[in-house]
Amino acid sequence: MLTADDFYNQLTKLLPPGPAWDMEQSVVASQMLAAWADEFSRVYNRAEALIQEADPRTTLELLLDYERVFGLPTDCMAGTDQTLQQRRSALVSQMVSVGGQSKEYLIGLAAAVGYTVTITEFRPNTVLSGVDEPIYGMDFAFIWQVNGANTPAPQFATVMSGVNEPLAVWGGNLLTCLFNRFKPAHTQIIFS
Repeated sequence: MLTADDFYNQLTKLLPPGPAWDMEQSVVASQMLAAWADEFSRVYNRAEALIQEADPRTTLELLLDYERVFGLPTDCMAGTDQTLQQRRSALVSQMVSVGGQSKEYLIGLAAAVGYTVTITEFRPNTVLSGVDEPIYGMDFAFIWQVNGANTPAPQFATVMSGVNEPLAVWGGNLLTCLFNRFKPAHTQIIFS
């Protein structure tokens, strides 16, 4: 970071020699160089700040613009308060994410938001299936199950609950939203 004094010293060294440019005796010339030095310092430091703003990991002033361009916050983040660093992390994640449909990708997605899960895939029963295998219909070729080890405990309705409230809420709305957003479109998920 260069100050106005740094630019003032540089400008005085660039002046030609002679009595017309003697800064100790010419108040007008000194004030003119001081004004230029202030402006050069301001422009230089704003250009330095732009380098920091161009990087989404360090942006502050352009964060809202970055979020608008990359569609953040997503519906999954609605109603959650995020710190500045969490917003930056979500932005970087959105920028570099290439997606995926593998079990490993979806398990990693859950881990990124703090959940430890496993995924169970079902296979329809055929004549080649063993007698000890569960019997699943053809629709189960497109159904898979997410098993959460550390999901929040369910909250059940009580006699004081309203008639329009659900009988139970399991939490993990962020996880449910993320999986429904990133799952293969032709599949359905069972959350366990």
